[in-house]
Amino acid sequence: MSRIIWDKTGDRYYETGVDHCVLYLINQQGKYVNGVAWNGITAINETPSGADANPLYADNIKYLNLIAAEDFGATIEGYTYPDEWMECDGSAEISNGVIAGQQARKTFGLSFRTKVGNDVDGQDHGYKLHLIYGAMASPSERGFQSINESPEAVTFSWTVTTTPVDITTGDFKPTASITIDSRKFDSTTDPNNHLKALEDILYGTENKDPILPLPDKVIEILTTGQMT
Repeated sequence: MSRIIWDKTGDRYYETGVDHCVLYLINQQGKYVNGVAWNGITAINETPSGADANPLYADNIKYLNLIAAEDFGATIEGYTYPDEWMECDGSAEISNGVIAGQQARKTFGLSFRTKVGNDVDGQDHGYKLHLIYGAMASPSERGFQSINESPEAVTFSWTVTTTPVDITTGDFKPTASITIDSRKFDSTTDPNNHLKALEDILYGTENKDPILPLPDKVIEILTTGQMT
């Protein structure tokens, strides 16, 4: 083994930005379909919770720690939202252009991308795909202010909770969040460009509508390049 070297050229990584956000609605078969672009996203903050330690004592010592289940949540911030988001936000169209609030909120899925940079390539070194499942949005405050000499656009914000979905491939617990690092899929490790195959499914093509595959299907695509 060689001696550890800190901050080598090319190894100074960082993450930044958020883009390529897509909203997916869930159908009666439990599939995430009808993906639409979500423009105007300014921030997506992941807010995991739980996993608290519950210490047990015996024989006058700390015997062990039991760890509580972990929960995945998020907040979404943006200047606007697609029309399809309304039914996820508890709104329904009564008639053309007439919207009623306080309606049932629907479950949705989300995908978005964050950039990975380093000291050589800048912020375009790579990226991470984030996939979120079983999400529901909570009511949020909206503040509208008079236009003045320093006008600002209204920023919408939503708190999101999730219900994990199963992973049957391997010995894994259900999850509401999957992250895919593009740096692990180069010409050597991914010669058949399976990552692009996944992106074509997430974003759609001329012949196929965009969908969000469930975790087992994501693994299948990244392994074979296809989804059965």
